[in-house]
Amino acid sequence: MTSCDLDTSVPDWVIEHPETLAVFQELGIDYSCGGKSLGYACRERELDVQMVQAKLLRCVNDE
Repeated sequence: MTSCDLDTSVPDWVIEHPETLAVFQELGIDYSCGGKSLGYACRERELDVQMVQAKLLRCVNDE
């Protein structure tokens, strides 16, 4: 399981779980976004935060 959540910065997600990079690229989320939280990055791109978090957790748990 991951300690990453909606308050974790996108770069930290990628550092802790490199396999999530493909999800960020697919969704157009800037993974070098200067430390913005996942929740903030989702709202900025008008993405459903629960959907994005679920995709990321599936990716992490599949690895």
